[in-house]
Amino acid sequence: MRNNTGRLVALRSATAAKRQLIQALSSSATKATTTDTLIIGGGPVGSSSAYHLARQRGGNGSGIVVVEKDPTYQSRNCSAVYSAGGIRQQFSLTENINMSLYGRDFLRGADDLLATKDGEHYDVQFKEHGYLFLAGTESGRNQMVKNHNTQVEAGCKDIKLLDTDELRSQFPWLNTEDILLGSYGEKGEGWFDPHALIMGLKAKAIEMGVKYVHGTPVAAKSEESSGKVLSVDIEEKNGDIVAHNINYAVNAAGAQAEGVMNLLAGGPEVLKYPLPVKPRKRCIFFFHCAVNEGVPPVAPLTVDPSFVYFRSEGSGENATFLCGVSPAHDQDPDIYNHGALDGADHHLFENIIWPALFHRVPAFGDIKVRSSWAGLYEYNVIDQNGIIAFHPEMTNILMLNGFSGHGLQQSPAVGRAAAELIDSGRFESLDLSIFSFDRCMGLAEPVLEEGIV
Repeated sequence: MRNNTGRLVALRSATAAKRQLIQALSSSATKATTTDTLIIGGGPVGSSSAYHLARQRGGNGSGIVVVEKDPTYQSRNCSAVYSAGGIRQQFSLTENINMSLYGRDFLRGADDLLATKDGEHYDVQFKEHGYLFLAGTESGRNQMVKNHNTQVEAGCKDIKLLDTDELRSQFPWLNTEDILLGSYGEKGEGWFDPHALIMGLKAKAIEMGVKYVHGTPVAAKSEESSGKVLSVDIEEKNGDIVAHNINYAVNAAGAQAEGVMNLLAGGPEVLKYPLPVKPRKRCIFFFHCAVNEGVPPVAPLTVDPSFVYFRSEGSGENATFLCGVSPAHDQDPDIYNHGALDGADHHLFENIIWPALFHRVPAFGDIKVRSSWAGLYEYNVIDQNGIIAFHPEMTNILMLNGFSGHGLQQSPAVGRAAAELIDSGRFESLDLSIFSFDRCMGLAEPVLEEGIV
């Protein structure tokens, strides 16, 4: 990381000047309270941050407040519960692998880690049915081998490379005529219940003294000289507006992170370096296969060379599956109108997903979509990897944003990292400095992950 002290001082001064008039008129709070750490967003990343920070402080969550506008986690704002709920270690970056290794271990131990003193347990239903990546070109094969070597070096013991004969033997329902190599995570990968994880993290955090507030941030006030945010006004469900005088704020707002950052800054054009995270639409389709033969009894989350993915959903006897694909870049607009989430984009299924499914699994020639849905996806336009860093223009605002589909599975590790940054000012368990904000300022190269799905 370069030494940019002089540049940052000038940057903060310019930013402070822009926000002066806005903040002089913004606050309408009728009450005030003192909060050490205000976490905006109570989904998996925010609740994990609260949990890990309280645990790091010896089980004392006093002074930690989580603001969540939908405590039921059922609205379209909560991306996690509308996802496929996957976790894998099959990445190309060591840091992403290590975060998911911790996530794997956390999920395996969640029954004990999240158990409350009153005997409440949260079954996150971690199904270790694996991920199966397929390579159909020489370049894809070479990248898969390279990724595998990195995964093994990081400590992954259950990911195996399979040639076409081995693929046919283990997955006889799979068409391998155009496949050169597969990578299969036999254990430690699969899927789980996002809602159960969120509710377990929340319950345990509350038991340790963390306070959850049903509300929305509506204004903020900053110190002009340093850029430090002094207070954040929260409009609570009952209509009260409470000013939280803070030491730290954590932006864990997922696909709404850009708006939260602008609010904390005092407006959408105040920051010289805005948060490069946009809300995008993603769709999932739930289908049933009607044939009796050639159907996967339990399909791992299989990623086709076309990037279409599918996995089993429910018991093998039901022959039901989830599937999806990311849209082409030029057909992937930012979504600020939530009306766009009222229905899935069925043209994706008809034109892209179903042909790929039928080609890869011949039995999928006879399937019926039973339901579909759409949710938001926090997309880092720089490099589709997370940002875990304080903002240089707002020095006490910790950004946990832009994980681009990996936030749920990486939330245990991200929450632990957030706790370390807040209390120690540095990463301790894992060095995640590669995810600094420098790359969003042009001071470091983008962090490219070859295992994006």
